[in-house]
Amino acid sequence: MPTWLITLLIVVAVTAVVCIALYFLGQKAQKKQAEQQAMLDAYKQTATMLIIDKKKMKLKDAGFQQSVMDSIPKRARNMKQPIVKVKVGPRVMSLICDNKIFDEIPVKKEVKATISGIYLMEVKGLHGKIDPGPKKKKGWWARAVEEAQAKAGAKPIK
Repeated sequence: MPTWLITLLIVVAVTAVVCIALYFLGQKAQKKQAEQQAMLDAYKQTATMLIIDKKKMKLKDAGFQQSVMDSIPKRARNMKQPIVKVKVGPRVMSLICDNKIFDEIPVKKEVKATISGIYLMEVKGLHGKIDPGPKKKKGWWARAVEEAQAKAGAKPIK
């Protein structure tokens, strides 16, 4: 048997093993995420709050209590997370926000929000819809791709 064929078979076998392992790890992670989402939904509450500030920062710099920091894994403490500083009644606190809604949260406005512990899950405008604010400018690469698609007559990707 030629050596290139043996090498090819080894590469195919290793790739197959890696794909199978990733499949089962993905299934396990998906089950874990479903359990966590069910737990968040069980403890969710609706509250009216004033959004003071929002930014992405490390959890250790966000000003959470020591008991909260002890329950967070070490690798997550140094990752940048979307943090929202809010005023609920007379109390000012920091909440961890969902990445999906971080851009939609208005600053210095009163909103009705769904929270679960220190996790901000959903935001609704207190008086109607939330104004998303100014649109994000397109970069030069996105504009160049859009122009090339227009020249070629293709549909733009959104």
